[in-house]
Amino acid sequence: MQEQTGIVTLRGTPMTLIGAPLVEKKSPPDVQLLSNDLSPVRLSDYKGNICLISAVPSLDTPICDMQTRRFNQETLQIGGHVRVLTISVDLPFAQKRWCGASGLDHVITLSDHRETAFGIAYGVLMKEVRLLARSIFILDTSGILQYQQIVSEIGSEPDFNAALDALKQIV
Repeated sequence: MQEQTGIVTLRGTPMTLIGAPLVEKKSPPDVQLLSNDLSPVRLSDYKGNICLISAVPSLDTPICDMQTRRFNQETLQIGGHVRVLTISVDLPFAQKRWCGASGLDHVITLSDHRETAFGIAYGVLMKEVRLLARSIFILDTSGILQYQQIVSEIGSEPDFNAALDALKQIV
């Protein structure tokens, strides 16, 4: 399995990412995740929609919470067939609790805790802490990767403007 170094840090400590980097304009791997009710969900289930995939270390942290809320708010204003998929290794029960407390209805939370298949397939699983690196992926209606952003310091916010500009170009 490929490992990448020098891409992200966590509180200044370099992390090793497991998995190969994705190539834009190509179809990324289809993976299975868990929904909040423990049912299996594949990313291909959302084909036909534009998907903004927001990978976060944990919804129970302030920046991840804010990132998820911001993408929810911004994509509601953009319209179109946009689905916001927030993926973390949080347990589905924790994600369901967060969703209930947040009151957000546009974001779909999916768990990668069981096999970390998403983290490995998308090259964003941090080996040292078994969490996903903060990252954004945008897939068009055909499931082709049109944009990706891996945040270099996990404790930092993503470049929302760049991601949203890329999303608007696809919509």
